[in-house]
Amino acid sequence: MEQMEMICFNLISSVGMAKSSYVEAMREAAKGAFDEAAAKMKEGDAFYAKGHDSHSDLIAQEANGEAVAFSLLLMHAEDQMMSTETIRLMAEENIKLYQRLTEMEGK
Repeated sequence: MEQMEMICFNLISSVGMAKSSYVEAMREAAKGAFDEAAAKMKEGDAFYAKGHDSHSDLIAQEANGEAVAFSLLLMHAEDQMMSTETIRLMAEENIKLYQRLTEMEGK
């Protein structure tokens, strides 16, 4: 397998794991398990950082004048990365809402 394909697959895998962790965080928050939700967010951030590192390597390669071959696989990796960032933001907001609801129910 070519180096570029490996980078793309690593990126897709890493951000896919991050996405799963963020969704699990929302599910934990829905149950009122906010410590577990925070742990899942932290886990997701670690996976996302790994994917971001692969992405940064590609950007650095292109910035150094080296060709980065455009492919459907790279486009898919970029798409997965962007959607994971969106899901992370949604997870943060959902967790805040669940916390507010829990506080309101407790009053």
